[in-house]
Amino acid sequence: MRLHVKRTILSPDRTLGKLYIDYQNGKGEQYFCDTLEDTVRKDKIFGKTAIPAGQYRCLNTMSARFKAIMPYIQDVNGFTGVRIHAGNSEADTLGCILVGTIAGNRLINSTIAYNKLWAILKLQKNGYDLQITD
Repeated sequence: MRLHVKRTILSPDRTLGKLYIDYQNGKGEQYFCDTLEDTVRKDKIFGKTAIPAGQYRCLNTMSARFKAIMPYIQDVNGFTGVRIHAGNSEADTLGCILVGTIAGNRLINSTIAYNKLWAILKLQKNGYDLQITD
């Protein structure tokens, strides 16, 4: 299985995008939900910078911050603890990818979207790939 975040709006305050899932069933990528991240920057500012576009491997691991098993994005150069989780605005992320439905400059229905996504991802015992494109 492969996730694909296609960033659609890169602003000075936030980055909005679309999350697609390729179940690798021959049907290609299917839209799943919207995303919100910190700002895409050349120079990293802690807690205010989106992870660089690229290819990543994800595993479901225990989050010390959230006290739950969650999607963990591995080997992000210069970042630690990068996850996919629920949240509504750039204030809710420290470089992580938030999921939900775009409403203006924020997300709504984030917990609903995350719970639906987690129901799929928790079955991926050997991990999954993530591609992020600007």
